[in-house]
Amino acid sequence: MRLLSRIVGSVMLLGLGLMATGAGASPAAPQNGTEYRVLSRPQGTDSGKKIEVLEFFGYFCPHCNALEPVIEAWAKKQGDNIVFKRVHVDFHDLVTQQKLFFTLEAMGKVDEYQSKVFAAYHVDHNSLRTDDDVMRFVAKSGLDKQKFSEIYNSVFFTQSKLTRAKQLMEAYQIDGVPTIAVDGRYVTSPSQAVSSMGRTSEDTQNAAVTQVLDFLVAKAQKEKGITPAMNDASKKK
Repeated sequence: MRLLSRIVGSVMLLGLGLMATGAGASPAAPQNGTEYRVLSRPQGTDSGKKIEVLEFFGYFCPHCNALEPVIEAWAKKQGDNIVFKRVHVDFHDLVTQQKLFFTLEAMGKVDEYQSKVFAAYHVDHNSLRTDDDVMRFVAKSGLDKQKFSEIYNSVFFTQSKLTRAKQLMEAYQIDGVPTIAVDGRYVTSPSQAVSSMGRTSEDTQNAAVTQVLDFLVAKAQKEKGITPAMNDASKKK
C-alpha cells in the first residue's frame, strides 16, 4: 500500500509539474491554422515600408480591456517597424461606443484616452450606451467638449466611419474580439495564439499573442524585403 501511495503521489506531482510547464509555455514556432490564419483574400494596406497591424476591439469587451496595456506596450516596442491601427467593431448595437472611438481618433486622442474609456466602462460602470453616457464621460475626461461634440454629431463623418468598420470586419472575417490582423494577410488573437497549449490564463494568452505578432511582423518584412528598423532598445546596445 505504501508503494502504491508513493506511485500515485509521484504521478500527481508529475501531472502538476506538466500543468505548470504548460501554463508558462509559449508558441515558439507559430503555424498557419493553429496560432494564426491566412486570409483567403489579402487586404490592401497603405503603410508603405512599415507593416500594418490592425486590432479589432470593443470597449465593452473585457478581454480587449485586459489586452490593452499589453498591445500598447508591444506596439511601442515595435516602433518604426509597424503602423498600429484600431477598429471598434459593431457588436451588440453599441454604435455610441464606435462613435466615441472614431471621434477620439479624429481628434488624435486615442493613445491618451484609450485606457480611460476602458476604465469608464469596466471600472466606473458607465455603459456608454447612449449619447448622454458618452457626453458624461467627455465632461469628466478633460476633452474639449465642443470639438468632441462637433465631430461626434457629424452624421457624414460618423456614418462613413461606421460603414468602413463594417466593411473591414467582413473583409477580415471578424467574429470575435480582440482579433489582430498583420499586413492585411495574417490574423490571430490571444485565444488562438495558445490554441495548441491547452487551458491557459488570460495573462498567458496575452503574452503569447505578442510572440505570434512578432513572428508575423518579421515574416511579412522578410516576404516584402523590408529591413527591420532598429527600436530604441536595439540602438542602445
